[in-house]
Amino acid sequence: MCEEIIDIVKDREKNRDFSYDLWNTKKKLIEKQRKTLWFKEGEIVYVNMGKNIGLEQDGKGEDFLRPVLVYKKFNSHQFIGFAMTSKYHKQEQFYFKLKENSYIILSQIKTYSAKRISHSIGKISKETMKKIHDKYVRLVTP
Repeated sequence: MCEEIIDIVKDREKNRDFSYDLWNTKKKLIEKQRKTLWFKEGEIVYVNMGKNIGLEQDGKGEDFLRPVLVYKKFNSHQFIGFAMTSKYHKQEQFYFKLKENSYIILSQIKTYSAKRISHSIGKISKETMKKIHDKYVRLVTP
């Protein structure tokens, strides 16, 4: 039984190492591309999120994609965004529900390069952006 568990753990480590290697290769290709897609605040875009560490959100599939809400655009090359998920979590203070099976993870905000954008999938209203902003400010204000 212990040997089976050890084998399972070793297989998981190999798969994790492979995922990191695959992501590093993909990241190099993304960095070399010259074009960036246009984006706006309030837009939901699929981002090549990557394979991350700990509780940071990972992208999924061979392109390591995850939907991200463009929260603040700095320029045509960089923005701050919130990762999104389809799973409901009991810790509601860290999430903003857009609709059924679509949640913004308020604790997963970070800066992204526009080179990571794969494609746009929609836009949310200014009113909804204001609600997200207000909830985020309440979350991070001591």
